[in-house]
Amino acid sequence: MNTNSAGAQLNLVLASPRGFCAGVDRAITIVEKALEMYGAPIYVQHEIVHNKHVVQRLRNEGAVFVENIDEIPEGSHAIFSAHGVSPEVRKRADKRKLQVLDATCPLVTKVHREAQLYAQKEHTIILIGHHNHVEVKGTVGEAPEHIFVVGTVEEVSDLKIPDEKKVGYITQTTLSLDDTAEIITALKER
Repeated sequence: MNTNSAGAQLNLVLASPRGFCAGVDRAITIVEKALEMYGAPIYVQHEIVHNKHVVQRLRNEGAVFVENIDEIPEGSHAIFSAHGVSPEVRKRADKRKLQVLDATCPLVTKVHREAQLYAQKEHTIILIGHHNHVEVKGTVGEAPEHIFVVGTVEEVSDLKIPDEKKVGYITQTTLSLDDTAEIITALKER
């Protein structure tokens, strides 16, 4: 309880929405519904959200978070996180006969499709993002022979592009316009 300048008491009310983007909110709901429908354990490829409280709550309810799809027992229920996965991970899940629920954010799926389209046109794809981020790894997996990841303006000048007339760029969805603006400007100038 706080007081204002007149000395009156004020109540602080916390908003109930989680404050996550729609893709993450959707992924959390998918894990919750899977636990309700199938019971524990439900295996999740990568932590569903970068929020230790949500992850711990889901662990307490029976979610098991793994980094490698091969850690999941064959035939188990598995969920791909909002960050998405590469086609290689999808193939390994299929080979392991996992019962997959795909919680990939629709925006991530859109970026994956753009990567596929650029690759079909034989374009070099510049992926603006963090090199080791799980979303970036999944996106690179869509067209690994065509994608270069760039995380800084300095990396733009180091790029070795076969045909600078056939270039497209995509971005990690968790980055804001402000996060990518300088790199996009450097790409366009180059």
